[in-house]
Amino acid sequence: MENTIKVLKREEVSAKNQQIFDRLKKAYGAVPNLYSTLAYSENALEAYINLESSNTSLTSKEIEAATLVVSEVNQCFYCLSAHTMVAKLKGFTEEQTLEIRRGEASFDKKLDALVKLTKQLSENRHPGDGVLVTHFFEAGYTKENLIDLIVHIGDRTISNILHAVTQVPNEFPRAKSIC
Repeated sequence: MENTIKVLKREEVSAKNQQIFDRLKKAYGAVPNLYSTLAYSENALEAYINLESSNTSLTSKEIEAATLVVSEVNQCFYCLSAHTMVAKLKGFTEEQTLEIRRGEASFDKKLDALVKLTKQLSENRHPGDGVLVTHFFEAGYTKENLIDLIVHIGDRTISNILHAVTQVPNEFPRAKSIC
């Protein structure tokens, strides 16, 4: 058995995953390569899409900011590339995406609290001394937002690890380096 993980085509996946591929193609114009790798499993693609598309108390911009931070911490250039593009569609400038990836959002005090906490939790899997959690709440976030942020960090960590293991090709414009 070969251990190489390749980008699966529709005809190479189960009937259940073919239906999901059809929905993804309709929504995005193509099946993103990273999603294709989830189709090696009969259930993982559906489970991941359900997690990723579940309701959240965070705004779409907050979700993209958290995604950029987690993907930077985990050095997932696939996700950084895809979500830099999405973040720009959500209204962030290129400069703002780079600042967020560095762990700050000086252009928005509330978002800055979310970005800093996301970086702390992603790097250390621990809130540290709790100051960033306090700042998160002082910025106007709720306990529901905190729980949704933690779930989102888990979601993004899954995709980051998936790419690190599979190394499927990145079909998105490569994100700039923050260095």
